[in-house]
Amino acid sequence: MHQVLVVTLVLVALCCLGSVDSSAYDKIVTHSRIRAKDQGPNVCALQQVQGTNKKYFSTCRNWYKRSICGKKTIVVYDCCPGYMKLENVNGCGAAAPIDHIYGTLGLVKATTTQQYSDMSKLREEIEGKGSFTMFAPSNDAWDQLDLTIRNALVSNVNIELYNALHFHMVNNRLLTKDMKNGMTVSSMYNDHGLYINHYSNGIVTVNCARIIHGNQVATNGVVHVVDRVISPVANTIKDVLDVENDLTSFYAAVLASGMIDKLDQPGQYTLFAPTNKAFDRLGPGIMEGIMEDKAVIKALVNYHLLTSVQCSEAIMLGSVYETAEGSTIEIGCDGNSLTVNGIKMVLKKDIVTTNGVVHLIDQVLIPDSAKEVKELMGESQSTFRDQLSELDLAAAMGPKTEYTLLAPLNSAFTSEVTSTEHSMLRSILENHILKLKITLSELYSGQLLETLAGKLLRVFIYRSAVCIENSCMVRGTKDGRNGALHVMRSIIRPAEKTVYEILIADGRFKIFLSLMETAGLTDLLKQEGSHTIFAPIDDAFNSLTNNDYALLRSDLNVLRTILLYHISNGVFINGGLEGGVTNLLRTLQGKNLQILANNSTSVNTVNVLDGDVMATNGVIHVVKNVLYPADLPVGNQDLMILLNKLVRYITIKFSSGYSYTEIPLTFIKKTITSKHYVEEVPQGSVVTRVIKTEHPIESVITKVTRIDNRPDLSEITTIYGDPNMIDEESERITKIIQEGRRFGGPAGMRRRRKTRLVRRHHKPRE
Repeated sequence: MHQVLVVTLVLVALCCLGSVDSSAYDKIVTHSRIRAKDQGPNVCALQQVQGTNKKYFSTCRNWYKRSICGKKTIVVYDCCPGYMKLENVNGCGAAAPIDHIYGTLGLVKATTTQQYSDMSKLREEIEGKGSFTMFAPSNDAWDQLDLTIRNALVSNVNIELYNALHFHMVNNRLLTKDMKNGMTVSSMYNDHGLYINHYSNGIVTVNCARIIHGNQVATNGVVHVVDRVISPVANTIKDVLDVENDLTSFYAAVLASGMIDKLDQPGQYTLFAPTNKAFDRLGPGIMEGIMEDKAVIKALVNYHLLTSVQCSEAIMLGSVYETAEGSTIEIGCDGNSLTVNGIKMVLKKDIVTTNGVVHLIDQVLIPDSAKEVKELMGESQSTFRDQLSELDLAAAMGPKTEYTLLAPLNSAFTSEVTSTEHSMLRSILENHILKLKITLSELYSGQLLETLAGKLLRVFIYRSAVCIENSCMVRGTKDGRNGALHVMRSIIRPAEKTVYEILIADGRFKIFLSLMETAGLTDLLKQEGSHTIFAPIDDAFNSLTNNDYALLRSDLNVLRTILLYHISNGVFINGGLEGGVTNLLRTLQGKNLQILANNSTSVNTVNVLDGDVMATNGVIHVVKNVLYPADLPVGNQDLMILLNKLVRYITIKFSSGYSYTEIPLTFIKKTITSKHYVEEVPQGSVVTRVIKTEHPIESVITKVTRIDNRPDLSEITTIYGDPNMIDEESERITKIIQEGRRFGGPAGMRRRRKTRLVRRHHKPRE
């Protein structure tokens, strides 16, 4: 039992290997050795694709799927590299004898390569002194070589065959741990390059030929068996596009994009090059529209380009890769065929170049960034797409018009929505089309987005959600060439009324509204802003008597403490709350509300009856209980009894003599009004106007100004803040007039006098 546990832990540790380094191949071999532990020493477990001779040291994903490239595999056991079986002995107990490279070719069963080495007079060289690496084609590799090419080699053994074998050799020893991903080494044939890639799944390729048996050490070097015969490489990707007659359409696109020079430079690229027939299959006008914009055509070309080399033999299952355009594609395999985004489209694979590899495909890959926005809608938004067409809204979405679609999922179109009268439904859907291109990264909380209908939609950004009004986005946001698509969970319904207007119209909140008025908090429900209100219905107060109400209204601190615990700054809707955890909302009272949002929403364990009732100045969540902070004690016995009637979901603590702290009402916005009075008065008259204004919350500042325009009698007096000074100053001005006091100006001049009394209310500085 202990041994099983140890082996399991080792397997788990090895399955977690994810780093790409020079020892990935060696780690996979070690992993295979552990899997075959029960078969004896030095045995490796491999996966063999059924119906073929292809064997793989496989990763955990492939091992547990029991498939490679979608094909079923069987487990086979072979001796690990460097070991041999002994008769009547379990496992592979013998270390393979170390011989020169020629002899080692026989040990690894590369007998055709051994035979050709003898025929081409290479044998003497690889039996002699030196330190070589030979990438020896397997017997199957020679059998798969085009017969014409093979015959040409064999018919000229002293030159062509000799050179071909030399191209498979390096003039120093290279073990798999020395082979870095992306490295180039010089072969022994005219220093032509050998392009090595070492992948995280343990696959090592040389010019896209896979090493199927590595690290067979010889006295004068090392032998690696590969699965195909390697040919010299001299062309870049640009050169391939130049000479390949079936790629003229794509070549024209590359030229138009300005990318041609990049494909001629050193690098590590994979190009999926569409054939001319692939372009012929595109719908009318598609390429014309793309070719009009250099940025769009560049995006299209870059979408076919990976900034890494992906040889076909290195792909064992579907994996996602980032393209040079910035978005991703999935490269996979189906048997011997490569797939792109799950579709078999590769006609010819592994055209090796000095700066990467080219695969020919029979479809043009069009990225989202090269599509019109309306083309980005998928099947999950098909109802929205159909409705736009039926309601003649497609005209607003021309190919050269910038816009953003807020596309609800099909499930949002309930029977109630679809049965809406056409003109009303059109108005609803117009609020799902924004006049500008707004990408996801450009959205921020408090932002206002103008719709085709002229409405302004509010944006709310949360920890794990982005919401617009009552609807939150789901995955699927895409950016097109003339706009953006955001997938919405529900139909967007812009708010029309304030919190106060909604509560009044509903009729279930008379007591809550009455208490808010008593507490001087009604303006909070009316004024502009963003608040979340957990509004208790009248039934929440049905246990209170008239005496209880009188007690509750008698102390504003108590009443405000209770009511403000139901209100939080900011708009928090159900879709914006993080599921499975407690969301803390700080209230205007100062304590936190605890919100749980799963299939339903609860606040302090009290279920929300109706949620996400959107208002122009916030959102309302309806609750059936009055809320109260669990850690806030009560210092009055009568109030304790009252609160126990109201708050039924917690036990309130009593602390004799405790009193509530006064809450500053700084969140109530001050209203500024101005009244102007202008009247003409006869010379020498006394004019006094005092306009009194009272407000339970605001401070009022009074300003009185009297202007006498006579050149010989002019004085401006302004009084701020103290209404008691008005009478005093009026008497002083009257005295000046009666005494005929003069101030400057030429003698003998008289003009008609105008007196203006102005009283303004100014917002005080806080």
